[in-house]
Amino acid sequence: MAILDKHKILETNATLLLIFSFLVVTIGGIVQITPLFYLENTIEEVEGMRPYTPLEMAGREIYLREGCYVCHSQMIRPMRDEVERYGHYSLAAESMYDHPFQWGSKRTGPDLARVGGRYSDDWHVRHLRDAQSVVPESVMPKYGFLETRKLEDRYIGDIMAANAMVGTPYSEEMLENAMADLRAQADPDSDYDGLLERYGENVNVRNFDGQSDLTEADALIAYLQMLGTLVDFSTFTPDANR
Repeated sequence: MAILDKHKILETNATLLLIFSFLVVTIGGIVQITPLFYLENTIEEVEGMRPYTPLEMAGREIYLREGCYVCHSQMIRPMRDEVERYGHYSLAAESMYDHPFQWGSKRTGPDLARVGGRYSDDWHVRHLRDAQSVVPESVMPKYGFLETRKLEDRYIGDIMAANAMVGTPYSEEMLENAMADLRAQADPDSDYDGLLERYGENVNVRNFDGQSDLTEADALIAYLQMLGTLVDFSTFTPDANR
């Protein structure tokens, strides 16, 4: 009872309660944050991860602009029902170049962390045009306008440079060739060797939406077709020390 009587002093004195609350939060914050300054890396490095190509980055910007993250998550939790439906649980490394990350908190539609390669480009075109035509129970709005809207690509170098400022390892060569690499990825008849040299062989190069022009649908589909395809989980072994 004596302890409760002393605690009543805090409950009845707003200033004293504020001071002690601040102290508790400060101590808790220090305990959680300080160890991070002594770790060389808080994310386990995984073979295969690379920065987004310019076209994928442009598609990600469209993904954000259209609010796709509101109804789709990109985080598979390590629970049996999720792993059996979507694939290997998500790794922190898979989001290391996301600013901001797209983990999401709601699934009106399915998780997209492993959607890359699961469906054809034509399926994605039809799905964006009219989701109910391929998934009758879907409540997704129509995004057919992406097929007719030419991709605005003049700022892609600036977007990549901004991401480089916060840690994405874009080289000067990548930034200088951003516009050329963006167009090369959507044109299988182009000289895209430089694109592959800069970003690796695991880059989808093709006309994603079948249109003659470079459209926003090209960029968005390129982004979706990459999700979850960079890490080879058949050879991945988690680091037990992390």
